[in-house]
Amino acid sequence: MNMATSNRQIGGVTIVDISGRIELGEESAAMRDTICDLLNKGRRQILLNLGAVEYIDSAGLGALIGALASVRRQGGEVKLLNLPDKVVDIMQITRLYTVFDIVNGEAAGVKSFSQSKAASKP
Repeated sequence: MNMATSNRQIGGVTIVDISGRIELGEESAAMRDTICDLLNKGRRQILLNLGAVEYIDSAGLGALIGALASVRRQGGEVKLLNLPDKVVDIMQITRLYTVFDIVNGEAAGVKSFSQSKAASKP
């Protein structure tokens, strides 16, 4: 199954629902294009819902890291939501769980953006 994405807004947070496989080729390129499009529209608070992701390879991990770097360069944040067990295992093996903010539950994920914004204010 190829990767599919859909975007929706809750307040100032953009939720990107991703399903299928995030792997080398069109899928990882589509992920980069999605993030670039959101940044061009001024969206800087992005919650990637990976609940329906079946598989992710090293290129897919690279696309996630690239998305995080691109958004942070523009003063935003990317968080990961609803990681399937296989993706959790990969995040632990690669230790990327120390790089990404990972949340369970959409409401908690959306709320976490306002909390991290409040925490960063002096």
